[in-house]
Amino acid sequence: MSIVPKETIEVIAQSIGISNFSPDVAPALATDVEYRVREIMQEAIKCMRHSKRTILTVDDVDSAVKLRNVEPLYGFTSGGPRQFKKAAGHKDLFYVDDKDVEFKDLIEAPLPKTPLDTGVITHWLAIEGVQPAIPENAPIEALAVPSDNKKSEYKEDGLPVDTKLPVKHVLSRELQLYFDKIKELTLSRSDSILFKEALVSLATDSGIHPLVPYFTYFIADEVTRNLNDFSILFALMRVARSLLQNQQIHIEPYLHQLMPSIITCLAAKRLGSRFSDNHWELRSFTANLVASICKRYGHVYHNLQPRVTRTLLHAFLDPTKALPQHYGAIQGLAAFGPSVVRLLILPNLEPYLRLLEPEMQLEKQKNGMKRHEAWRVYGALLKSIQANAKQAQIT
Repeated sequence: MSIVPKETIEVIAQSIGISNFSPDVAPALATDVEYRVREIMQEAIKCMRHSKRTILTVDDVDSAVKLRNVEPLYGFTSGGPRQFKKAAGHKDLFYVDDKDVEFKDLIEAPLPKTPLDTGVITHWLAIEGVQPAIPENAPIEALAVPSDNKKSEYKEDGLPVDTKLPVKHVLSRELQLYFDKIKELTLSRSDSILFKEALVSLATDSGIHPLVPYFTYFIADEVTRNLNDFSILFALMRVARSLLQNQQIHIEPYLHQLMPSIITCLAAKRLGSRFSDNHWELRSFTANLVASICKRYGHVYHNLQPRVTRTLLHAFLDPTKALPQHYGAIQGLAAFGPSVVRLLILPNLEPYLRLLEPEMQLEKQKNGMKRHEAWRVYGALLKSIQANAKQAQIT
């Protein structure tokens, strides 16, 4: 049964002069019309979603019609409300009362204001340290900021416009010393007792909130620069954990800067430069850190855990990735709990083991380090499966 009544088809046919068609034609055409309308609306919804909107517009329908190579609709549109009238002789049939528009009125109507074209221009900000006096640069007197940090200007039509000038972020001397001391301990004295006390301070002190953007930038910058220094990477992750444990600071706006550095310490190809560097412990530590972030801030950023699990799953299933990267991905997925292990690891376990087993055998893999890495990955898989089985027994 079509949602388009056959009476509608009959009325449209009569309006274009067709009246002598078979009774079976109207239901068949109604079904086909419904299919075509649904097809167009599905394409229009896709256009709406690609435009990052939640409300369907006429432009979306026009775009869908163009995608289906259908001739576009022509006509004059009006911004006024639609007026419907009841069709004579039909109780439940209405139509839009389209008024005739004279071409003379359209031609003589004033043209709308031409929109400005988007363009790019270049100019000198400074020449040998001296700012040239050109209209594009702010005048020197603009540096004399009023007390409320606003400057009143006027547009061409005489209306006042308040322009806010950049605000300099001022830190107290004590906070600057505190930040510098934490940086020094993290980069050069991460094995000292003082560093452990500093981590406790970061996790409990409410007065360090102004330093949060500085710490997030510091962590991101140093992780990028010190991928070959295991001790610094571990110290940076401990600093990140302490900041995330602090309930007194508002760190949510800076998670997008912090997460890439943390994921790097979990799934990077190489962490540290020496064979004695226990990067396995760093990856396990970071996996628990990622899981705690998603658990604490998942209600704020609903796509945080899906994006992280998608990234880790791609690293786990990519045969071109190094075994330490597989280890980090497995540890990260397992840290999310038995449900993630059951949904993402177990279905891919058999094909993955077929690739891993040759790397574990002495006859097929002569490189001792590769065999050690393969056994580490196997141990991570075994541990995650055992935890999943134990949870299943409890439930």
